[in-house]
Amino acid sequence: MNAPATAGNTADPAYAIDVHGLNKHFGAKHVVNDVSLRVQRGEIFGFLGPNGSGKTTCIRMMCGLLTPDSGSGTCLGYDIVRESAQIKRHAGYMTQRFSYWDDLTIRENLDFVARMYEMKNRRDAVDRALEQLGLASRAKQLAGALSGGWKQRLALAACMLHEPELLLLDEPTAGVDPSARRDFWEELHRLAASGISVLVSTHYMDEAERCHKLAYIAYGKLLARGTSQEVIDSQRLATWAVYGQNLVELGEQLRRSPGVEQTVAFGSSLHVSGPDTPELHATLEQLARSNTTLRIERQPTGLEDVFIFMMSRSTDNYATPSTGQAS
Repeated sequence: MNAPATAGNTADPAYAIDVHGLNKHFGAKHVVNDVSLRVQRGEIFGFLGPNGSGKTTCIRMMCGLLTPDSGSGTCLGYDIVRESAQIKRHAGYMTQRFSYWDDLTIRENLDFVARMYEMKNRRDAVDRALEQLGLASRAKQLAGALSGGWKQRLALAACMLHEPELLLLDEPTAGVDPSARRDFWEELHRLAASGISVLVSTHYMDEAERCHKLAYIAYGKLLARGTSQEVIDSQRLATWAVYGQNLVELGEQLRRSPGVEQTVAFGSSLHVSGPDTPELHATLEQLARSNTTLRIERQPTGLEDVFIFMMSRSTDNYATPSTGQAS
């Protein structure tokens, strides 16, 4: 059920999250700087950025757990400042770290959460969550004995107990093996198909590409947003792969060459990118002619190329003016 409109509430019902100009300081540090974001209902929205970029602070402001210094917005139609209690009843928040009780079983953990929500038919809700997340066979197992993937399922089941309209997932797959990550994302797509909105922060590029939309934040500032392809296109980068020997040394050499804005080692190749396609191509053609052991090959610019490019051009909001080093 959609959140009801309240007096003075002009929230667009098409958006699960609709925030504008969010700012947050911790002391002298401006950790979230004028962030605006919209997440449509039934959408999986990926929130990307390096550690310390402000992702968690943004998520906590969006769901009413943290009050912004300035800015406004709604989450599920509720004002993020005045109606935070209503948001908490309709959203599920999964933190970075496993935050349940190791000395309780899976069932006991879920039952405890259901009691905190004062849910009626608590037992039925717990049984349903166990079944939906494939936890029924492990219901009596202590949470402390679970692997990372199973702890992740327990945390998601706890988030889903009260049947939220929105899931806020803060790096939910950190430290989880690839198979468990794949299963988790299959579950997210199933939930989104049923109409649940998902905002998920992640460091993994393969996960970012599975989102309907993306936003990239660095040092508190939102640098790009849109579909995966829109984010890539926004930076107007051309990319070539260079194959050969001594690629690390070659990368250092190329960074001083015309048209080259970035070199990044990817396995057995060196990705070389820049916005001036003709100039970059001319530089690489000249390189290939002077060193016949090298092979150059044009390739589509990827998300990781783009994110590294944007990150390298961002200013660290934790750097001191005198040294430029993070404090």
